[in-house]
Amino acid sequence: MTVTQEPLHKAAVVVRSDSSFSFEVRSVPIPKPKPWEVLVKLSATGVCGTDIGLAAGHLGPCVDILGHEGVGRVVRIGDGVDPSIVKTGDRVGIAWVRDICGKCSCCREPGGETRCRELQNSGRNWDGTFAEHCVVPSRYVLVLPEDPALPDELIAPVLCGGVTAYKAVKTCGAVPGEWVAVVGAAGGVGGLAVQYAKAMGYQVAAVDVGPSQEACLKAGADAYFDATDPDIVSALKKITPDEVGAKAVIVTANSGKAYQTALDLIAVFGSLVCVGIPPPDQSLTIHPITVMDRGIRIIGTLVGTRTDTLEALEFVRRGTVKPVVNTVSFDKLNDVTSKFGSTTGKFVAQF
Repeated sequence: MTVTQEPLHKAAVVVRSDSSFSFEVRSVPIPKPKPWEVLVKLSATGVCGTDIGLAAGHLGPCVDILGHEGVGRVVRIGDGVDPSIVKTGDRVGIAWVRDICGKCSCCREPGGETRCRELQNSGRNWDGTFAEHCVVPSRYVLVLPEDPALPDELIAPVLCGGVTAYKAVKTCGAVPGEWVAVVGAAGGVGGLAVQYAKAMGYQVAAVDVGPSQEACLKAGADAYFDATDPDIVSALKKITPDEVGAKAVIVTANSGKAYQTALDLIAVFGSLVCVGIPPPDQSLTIHPITVMDRGIRIIGTLVGTRTDTLEALEFVRRGTVKPVVNTVSFDKLNDVTSKFGSTTGKFVAQF
């Protein structure tokens, strides 16, 4: 009797020890699409800070195959898939939001689907894009435009990091021409936030540490400030009208200290936009009187909807936003972990 072996593919599985983690490339069975699902053969996947946080155990339990910035083509469809929505051969994006219920109070709120009460996430509840193939629901997968100005390696980082940066700028409440500060401006999301803010008409102050000035100014920042400078608050305020500070401060750094610094940079009636996720033992301390006296708004943003993603990609297509991408072979994905947080731009693994 002949036993037919299931077809295999490569997947980067997170392996944890007591104090660290690594990604180990293994051969595992290719998943099969169930009814209303599609199988995607991936060509590229971005590496996000959320992946690192999940792998390190900072963001709660997750599956062993992470990843949620995947680009590829549909190679197989399950029963019931509507070909008018997605079909074999379509180029698609797989993002953090894998599926939603579409009926809860959050889903009914405009732009609220990212807070769905039954939210399903790629790389947290379900196997993600750190693999050659990935199965996703047909009703939520993002069909991407076929445009030579949008190569896969530029799309991948926009599916999470890029749309997160775009949505933060979109919701910051400042008026084009006003000052917006980005704290953590040299990081993957921060650098994109600088570019989106500049493309949307803001004056941009970049805040970071170390040898980051050149990268931030190259991304389009109008001014750069070292977060370790004890005079950073007065220095930044001096370039703003009436020396009151930035009308919006977007924090993309994963540091509680970055959030504390950001508070002092905000103008009266300005906004603090929370994007970066500090470790559990680091939090923002603020007295209510500070919010009341200065009229500060605190805004939390979480990735973006499919519409937000297509809007963010349009900036890339037109060339007004150019993601800085560091490409690596998928087999070398584990090498990224030692470089993450110390390299400008976004990492993209190619298959």
